[in-house]
Amino acid sequence: MNRRSFFTLAGGMAGYTVAVRVNGLGAEPESRERNTRQFESIAPSQPPGAIAPGDSHLTPVGLEADVLVAGGGMAGVCAALAAARHGATVILVQDRSRLGGNSSSEVKMHIVGANVHGGRPGWREGGLIEELRLEDAVRNPQRSFELWDLLLYDKIKSEPNITLLLDTVVFAAETRDGLIRRVLARCDKTEHLYRIEARLFLDCTGDCRLGLECGAEMRMGREAKSEFDESLAYETADGQTQGSSILFTARDYGRPMPFVAPRWARKVTKEMLKFRGVSSWDYGYWWIEWGGQLHSIRDNERIRFELLSIVLGVWDYIKNSGNHPTSANWALDWVGMVPGKRESRRLVGDHVLTQHDLEGKNGEPDDAVAIGGWPMDDHPPSGFDAFDQPPSRSVKLADVYSIPLRCLYSKTIGNLFMAGRNISASHVAFSSTRVMATCAAMGQAAGTAAALCVRYGTNPRQLCADRSRLLELQQILLRDDQTLKDRRNADPNDLARQATVTASESHDLSRPEHVINGWVRDMPTEWRNRWGAKLGPDGAWLELAWAKPQRIRELQIVFDTGFHRELTLSASALVSRQIVRGPQPETVRDYVVLCAPPDGPDGAPLREVLKVTGNYQRLNRHTLEPFETKRLRLHFTATNGDPIVRVYEVRVYG
Repeated sequence: MNRRSFFTLAGGMAGYTVAVRVNGLGAEPESRERNTRQFESIAPSQPPGAIAPGDSHLTPVGLEADVLVAGGGMAGVCAALAAARHGATVILVQDRSRLGGNSSSEVKMHIVGANVHGGRPGWREGGLIEELRLEDAVRNPQRSFELWDLLLYDKIKSEPNITLLLDTVVFAAETRDGLIRRVLARCDKTEHLYRIEARLFLDCTGDCRLGLECGAEMRMGREAKSEFDESLAYETADGQTQGSSILFTARDYGRPMPFVAPRWARKVTKEMLKFRGVSSWDYGYWWIEWGGQLHSIRDNERIRFELLSIVLGVWDYIKNSGNHPTSANWALDWVGMVPGKRESRRLVGDHVLTQHDLEGKNGEPDDAVAIGGWPMDDHPPSGFDAFDQPPSRSVKLADVYSIPLRCLYSKTIGNLFMAGRNISASHVAFSSTRVMATCAAMGQAAGTAAALCVRYGTNPRQLCADRSRLLELQQILLRDDQTLKDRRNADPNDLARQATVTASESHDLSRPEHVINGWVRDMPTEWRNRWGAKLGPDGAWLELAWAKPQRIRELQIVFDTGFHRELTLSASALVSRQIVRGPQPETVRDYVVLCAPPDGPDGAPLREVLKVTGNYQRLNRHTLEPFETKRLRLHFTATNGDPIVRVYEVRVYG
């Protein structure tokens, strides 16, 4: 199947126009028709090609795209969204019926990252993961993980450049001259065998399944201390990993709820819980962990069984040991059946991230594309069975750290990116990079880089080596609100950078010119990089003025969404009490954009060019009918509850 045939089959998706919705809500009028065409392309009534050898009952379907993303966890979702929003056609292949990986309703692990449960205020990740978190907080105040699944599905299906294949497993790859040429994936539920051709490939499977099939260099287990001179590494290398966990949820039914454990459940004693606290039981325990001493992929069925036996044994202890009488009215209402996997294989890139990188001893990398900040958090491989020792060894980091692009592409396969827990890292560094918000940020970086490779006809290593292209990638990421350490907006096309900025007033130490200083983050109580003003009866305004008229067609605003707080979806009532499940109060809700006539006097009346109500997102982009002006005023009339308007950045493009 050639490229023209593919686009005909897929419904003509070759063109891509950026259409930005203020809150990321709703869908294009043609979205249902587009999705219908996509379904016809992945399940044609008269499939092309011959019957696949050895699979006589599978219908072969040829597909083609610029980018194939294997794996639909948070890394894969963000990689697919980023690549698609930057113009690449994308096929996203996910082996489950839902997206989100460990954050989905199948596992129910809440997403954490550099902010470390609110312990590193101000360092919550921006970009796509922030967009998704804010959307979920507003649309899902009831904290339903099933609605989180649906939100991710909606985000993917609303992107015109993404074709989604659920319940589909990548099982083979054809390589030639060190490049992946074609990937084979199968969906046994629909009896289709997909032959997918692409220019760039992203392995976001966690288990390196695509990398395994294409023969990429990888590693598994714990390195010896001597390999990277890491003080937290072990004296000798081994193949052990961190274990997997199964979570549960429970609730108070208001009446006695007995529990009888199955015969195969573990018998848990008080001694086994010496280092594992049981104080609340609405949301299970990450320390119900097991299986790192086995092969975390091939032994998954054994691991599932042992984890379930521990879950039910722990619940039996809570209910029937007599040590927790307040549990009498509580009962389980969900037990996971999919182990939440922490670690398996890792692909090897041009750079292996190590403890020294995380501690800042190697300096700031030139090719930084994402941040991390979770502690170096290692767990004993046998998990719960190691009950005579703490369930984790957590070493805090003094600061957030940068993740280089060189860790996000394969050393041996020229067109393979990776993102998520399978990036190029030592076991010690992995113990920090593995958490989902960090994985999501890496996914956004890799997806954006893949789209840039498509645009320029280059490969990952060439992109990284080309200084001008690398700087362009970093500036694109910053424009998309990706968090990069010690890097600011230097976009030469941003007209706001040449403007003079004034305001109705300024709160505390804030200044109007802060919105064009290139930084979009303050630590708590700081006013170094944002402007604020108290909302009066007439609101508050911010104005940009130029010496000469400017032709304007796009406006971008970055608001404050309370980065000092944690923001995640959790089944834990204790964790959720610290989280605003709704619009973040600091965020501007309603505003109007006005402009002055290009040749009018300074006091000429302003005309309205845009009105926004009900905003709750941090990053707002508006594509406008082009107009010329020397003065652009943003008039803010309401926040989502806070009396102070807060704005980090204003960008203007012609």
